[in-house]
Amino acid sequence: MAIDPAVTREQRYEQGRALRATCPRSSHETCAKRGDGFDALALIEQSNDARIPGLIPVRYQRMAQSPFAFFRGCAIVQARDLAATPVSGPVVQLCGDCHIANFGGFATPERNLVFDINDFDETFPGPWEWDVKRLATSLVLAARDLGFSKSVAREAAIEAAAAYRIRTAEYARLTTLDVWYRQIDFEDIADFFKRNADVSGDLGAVEKYARERTSETVFPKLATIQDGRPTIVDDPPLIYHFHEHVAEAEAVITELFRRYRHSLSDDRRRLFDRYRLADIAIKVVGIGSVGTRCAVALFMSDSTDPLFLQIKEARRSVLDSPADPERRYKHQGERVVNGQRLMQAASDIFLGWTELPDAHEYYVRQLRDMKVSVDFSQFERLTLVDYGTICGWALARAHAKAGDPATIAGYLGRRDNFDLAIARYAAAYADQVERDFAEFTAAIHAGRISTDAGDEPLDFVP
Repeated sequence: MAIDPAVTREQRYEQGRALRATCPRSSHETCAKRGDGFDALALIEQSNDARIPGLIPVRYQRMAQSPFAFFRGCAIVQARDLAATPVSGPVVQLCGDCHIANFGGFATPERNLVFDINDFDETFPGPWEWDVKRLATSLVLAARDLGFSKSVAREAAIEAAAAYRIRTAEYARLTTLDVWYRQIDFEDIADFFKRNADVSGDLGAVEKYARERTSETVFPKLATIQDGRPTIVDDPPLIYHFHEHVAEAEAVITELFRRYRHSLSDDRRRLFDRYRLADIAIKVVGIGSVGTRCAVALFMSDSTDPLFLQIKEARRSVLDSPADPERRYKHQGERVVNGQRLMQAASDIFLGWTELPDAHEYYVRQLRDMKVSVDFSQFERLTLVDYGTICGWALARAHAKAGDPATIAGYLGRRDNFDLAIARYAAAYADQVERDFAEFTAAIHAGRISTDAGDEPLDFVP
């Protein structure tokens, strides 16, 4: 990912153009044929290693809702498939799980609303094409899930790839610092809200909603005052307190946050020190993250000043190849934090990492800090296309910050060769996802996979 300062942008652009000779843009339509030993279900089951056993059925329940939900819950399968597809050469910091549900709005430290990638559990260095292909595939699957035509699905994938190509060319012309400082403010995407106000609300309504999603406003929804003490409200099996080894848990939690504190810069430590832990509970999130060790912690600065922090287990990225141990990170929480800081235009001031003595590693961030996402079930045809275009733009900005936009822009060029190839890939791979989903649901009916969550999920503190 390093860029040689002695090589000009123009030279890097030409180097990118030269890459077409060894990896034609049209070659990206290729879905590599799986070998005889490839078993998608085995990969999914393998990814359950060290998850909370009682929550694995909840993960399967969510994945079983649709091929799109299934796709969101098993990034490992496409990661293995992508490893056999053509790549042009440039490496960037990848999101690693780049689907449309992992984009949205959130607040910068200056309290401005920006649009960006918002999930980095799988972030890892890799070929820039992989993020684009996962994004395009998610648009095709979302279109099918909504009952849209093949032409709409194709248009959504093409426009997302085109946005990535066009915006990458724009970032390639900027100075290094201009790229680093560049953000996609909500004002920059105001036209999206104007065109799609019937399903997304107007810009003012979205901004108002976002500003109501803070620790103060979420407190009545997640917590209460019990016996004079702020307490997170149980909602099993999705939110629940530790039931066993409570005394041991208190000591472990104290150590967890002591180590987290040391991951912060000095000014953030001073800010964090103004709060005291009031309560902590396990909180199930997402689809692919279900079963990993995730929690929400309530801190108070005084009796009316709450702060909610989310603690998420950081496991090895699905892009972290066992065959390449030299590229592994020593701490998976630090991997997520560093990848997020490298790709996002602005990151949470409380972003940090920690670990438990049992070797589980975590990252920490604020919960719902003015975070907003879209309801895909309400999307109209043009809304999906428009939204995919914005996601393509945001991905281009992230890759430009984390990599070399000039070389990638030189490779992509001005014509739509790459866009069309990506659309063909996305349609073909969406077909593969649907075949995998059929095999997955058949395994549920056959009893190989259980979606019975039971009543007692297991604690994650030993």
